[in-house]
Amino acid sequence: MSKKVLILSGSPRIGGNSDILCDQFAKGALEAGHCVEKINVAKKSIGFCRGCYACEKSGVCAIKDDMADILQKMIDADVLVLASPVYFYSIDAQLKALIDRTVARWTEVRDKELYYIVTAADEEIGSAQTTLACFRGYADCVEGAKEMGVICGMGAYQKGEIKNTPYPKEAYQMGLKV
Repeated sequence: MSKKVLILSGSPRIGGNSDILCDQFAKGALEAGHCVEKINVAKKSIGFCRGCYACEKSGVCAIKDDMADILQKMIDADVLVLASPVYFYSIDAQLKALIDRTVARWTEVRDKELYYIVTAADEEIGSAQTTLACFRGYADCVEGAKEMGVICGMGAYQKGEIKNTPYPKEAYQMGLKV
């Protein structure tokens, strides 16, 4: 059965290490017969949540930007892939802003298969744990969420450096298994 896969590539470095792994995941998922869309979050206009709770009554955010369309795609997707480089042991600001902005309709984002892609210059896997904890914290708020796979592409700093590691193949294989 074909699934709708939405990849949220958080890195502001388009074509960087996280983005490369997202592309490989997408390639695998497409070959497996799924419908795949990748959004480069940094290319979108997404303001930060202001905590005004205007959305509380209407389900519509007061901020008029690209987030409403992305949120609808998140609601409609069967599979969400969250990808971020490690920034000071956490996710990057672009993806964090997107996650926070789901508050307008957060109860509608439900029953998702979740995959996480993390990249870091550091070679120690412990450096990715807080980033994964951020993803898992979001998943704890998504009713019916199931963590299906994790890739931590460690030891890749320079743009494209991840290509010389086993991680692109792992991402491709993970996408095939969706």
